[in-house]
Amino acid sequence: MELDFSQNYSTNKEEERWIKHYSSSQKILLVGEGDFSFAACLATAFGSALNMVATSLDSQESLMMKYPTASDNLKQLQDLGCTILHEIDGTTMSLHPRLGFQLFDRIVFNFPHAGFTLSEHSSIQIMLHQDVVKGFLSSASGMLTDNGEVHVTHKTAHPFNLWEIDKLAEEVGLCLVEEAWFSRYDYPGYVNKRGDGHRSNDTFPVGACTTFKFAKP
Repeated sequence: MELDFSQNYSTNKEEERWIKHYSSSQKILLVGEGDFSFAACLATAFGSALNMVATSLDSQESLMMKYPTASDNLKQLQDLGCTILHEIDGTTMSLHPRLGFQLFDRIVFNFPHAGFTLSEHSSIQIMLHQDVVKGFLSSASGMLTDNGEVHVTHKTAHPFNLWEIDKLAEEVGLCLVEEAWFSRYDYPGYVNKRGDGHRSNDTFPVGACTTFKFAKP
């Protein structure tokens, strides 16, 4: 099934609304949503979610078990016209039948993570994280409009700086546009989640954090 945004944008552009880097006139793909609170935040700011596709790696059943707040967020998004897709792997999403032929102005992945296998300081764990990020960037690069951007929000303190996200982007043919300081308080209602293990519903301290913006050369 192909997603048709054409009618939606003729409406949204008349009264464009912004929250931080994101606009109601942009076609936005959100990847790796936890309890969908980031998507709900954007939709609230826009007054509509017709321009948004929000996805999770979890199945809908697993999502409801992990995040008690997910149900309300999903209902709000559905009421505002968001397209919601579950069991979407960000590293292969360009091959998905409902996403692969779509182009987006913004593709966003907040706090990508490979799961808690080893210590965050472990070189093996860092490589696992890098595989996830590089796979996502590679997949997203073919889904951008001419002026589109891929955004990855990521901690920048040690050992997270060892992921070298800017180099991963360069390896898949994307160039760095900007590193913008990230604050969760710029996104009312957004609660970042661990997303893995028995503490999946817990939040975590963000600390020094950046939204990396990448584009095609």
